Amino acid sequence: MKLIIAEKPDQGLTLSKQFKTKKHLGYIEILPNELFGEGAFVTWAVGHLCQLAAPEKYHSEWKKWSLETLPIIPERFQYEVTKSKAKQFNIVKSLIRKPEVKEIIHAGDAGREGELIVRNVVNLSGVNKPMKRLWISSLTPKSIYEGFSSLLLEEDTRSLYHEAYTRACADWIVGMNASRIYSILLKKQGMSDVFSAGRVQTPTLALIVKREKEIDEFVSKPFWEVIAGFSMNGNKYEGKWQQNNESRIKTKELAEKIAAFCKGKTCGIAELNTERKEYQPPLLFNLSSLQATVNKMYKFSPKKTLDVVQSLYQKGIVSYPRSDSSYVTKGEAESFPDILHKLGSLPAYESLFPVPNASIMNNKRFVNEKKVTDHYAIIPTEQVTNPERLPEDERKIYDLIIRRLIAAHYDQAIFDYTTVKTMVDKRAEFISKGKQQIQEGWRKVIFALDKEDDDILLPLLSEGEEGTVSKIKVKEGKTQPPKRYTEGQLITLMKTAGKHLDNEELEKVLMKTEGLGTEATRAGIITMLKDRKYIDVKKNQVFATDKGKVLITAIGDKILASPEMTAKWEQRLHEIGEGKASPTVFMEAVKKLSSKIISDAVDLSKSWDFNGLDTDSIQRKTAKRSGGSIGKCRLCGGNVVDKGEFYGCSNYSKTKCSFTLSKKILSIKITKANLKKLLDTGETELISGFKKGEKAFDAFLFWDEGAKKISFKFPSKQS
Repeated sequence: MKLIIAEKPDQGLTLSKQFKTKKHLGYIEILPNELFGEGAFVTWAVGHLCQLAAPEKYHSEWKKWSLETLPIIPERFQYEVTKSKAKQFNIVKSLIRKPEVKEIIHAGDAGREGELIVRNVVNLSGVNKPMKRLWISSLTPKSIYEGFSSLLLEEDTRSLYHEAYTRACADWIVGMNASRIYSILLKKQGMSDVFSAGRVQTPTLALIVKREKEIDEFVSKPFWEVIAGFSMNGNKYEGKWQQNNESRIKTKELAEKIAAFCKGKTCGIAELNTERKEYQPPLLFNLSSLQATVNKMYKFSPKKTLDVVQSLYQKGIVSYPRSDSSYVTKGEAESFPDILHKLGSLPAYESLFPVPNASIMNNKRFVNEKKVTDHYAIIPTEQVTNPERLPEDERKIYDLIIRRLIAAHYDQAIFDYTTVKTMVDKRAEFISKGKQQIQEGWRKVIFALDKEDDDILLPLLSEGEEGTVSKIKVKEGKTQPPKRYTEGQLITLMKTAGKHLDNEELEKVLMKTEGLGTEATRAGIITMLKDRKYIDVKKNQVFATDKGKVLITAIGDKILASPEMTAKWEQRLHEIGEGKASPTVFMEAVKKLSSKIISDAVDLSKSWDFNGLDTDSIQRKTAKRSGGSIGKCRLCGGNVVDKGEFYGCSNYSKTKCSFTLSKKILSIKITKANLKKLLDTGETELISGFKKGEKAFDAFLFWDEGAKKISFKFPSKQS
């Protein structure tokens, strides 16, 4: 008999639902069938059932945060069962130990973290049984059946486990030592708060603080421009004065002089250049490009986008979301005609069919086996669903993924860009720029986000034409500071290790670029920076807080804040995952780095200067726990307590459990009684008077087990 171990309960349910089953506490029994002749058990982790042991588990003296105990470097890392998840671990362990179970099928997410989660559970069970690996990129019945029919060998993905395990241990060493040294030293400066630091989060924060500093130090300067209106044989257009390719004039007096000189003068077209540009359809989505696009269009945070596309994946209608590839193999491309046929029958897309290119099988822009890594691009599966039947957030993202695939089957978009040089009185040079769409191509499917349509359309002009200046004006402006990053731009910035590239035509650049974090972890890093009060996000703009500025000021230009160095480490971890680099050699480098981080911090602390930063406000807020625990955390089983301005899980400091609930939601105070009912039963009493804009409504708060979050539930009369 076989034991299938999935990463999450809903995944386990999806894997087993096409078979006849019996449900048990913590697992499902698949009855004998053609695929599993003796039947099978399906069980699951609940995310990470195991965690790296706390410092004091290695040495009791490591519990106290003191300089004398640093660096903290265990001789051998130990995993332990997360207390709140011990019940499920014991169920999995008992199934692994059943004599009738002869083989384990590892069915975690087909990625590094999934590899680590399930293997850790198996390792801690203390049983050594043969293992095979289910590796699929979509959860359709067809993919699941084919995946179980062609399982990988255990050794095929062992290197990925080594990568994930090495990453976890490296992050533990760097995070534990860096967080302690900076918290200890900054406490001596009067800031009694925990300053969490880490291998990926700190360089990311450094990029945000650097931009914040550029904005703070920016000095705006006025400038003036001269705009002329030309009348040329009945045609009218405008141009901007320039000299040596510079249109900004430093003084108002000079601008007015130029305008006065040009007023009413004759003019002629000295040069007219037209350049034709062809734009290929955009690449298929990987997670980073999807997060950036959705943030730009709908202002969703990267984490929200990941959560929504994960839900679509669980429904079996899109492929694996945590992919870093924008390409597919020929095997996937073979299914596109069938998927497109189904999409063409949906009202939302029927106007886009038939597509100009029935097949992209030989188009290497999209179909390229060499560029497919662990997973192919995020695409709709053959289990096509009408987007109109989905919740709004899912509909928006599913629609974008669908349109990317359709656009790949369209021709390029073609534009003519025209530059006109007009000379006034044969002395003053004016430049006019405009464009004309020659071929709509893929833009019929996807409207460009850069608002190119706002560009000026010039009339038909020819070199040598003459006319007059019909109007002239001086326009005043001010130089603008750099813009703050949006969360979507931050994802791209992390992927490019700090190189700010604001478009998706990055494949040539990114091929050789090592990024900060991975597709799977970047959204979590940004969320972590928010939770730790290092950044604020207001109207999709990312602001560094004084706490964030203090930490990066304290670190300075040392290695811990270096995006380039951390990105190179990420590349080395990737090489471990490919079996090309040694985990042992890497960990030796990590240990040396930890010692250097500590010595750098001690040396720099003697000259720290936080002038201009509000250091007085950076104090640890003691949780108010009147009445003790309110109830059990729905995420991890810990205690939910009153933390002052919000309710939160008491396990945050140990496991970083993210369960929180604001005490005030849409103008309504959430009472402890209602929170207790939600924690106990999954739903509050009906709460009246929520206000969103001008609208007031009544709703229940309920725990959405699938999304792992608290949501609104409306009474039937309002549904």
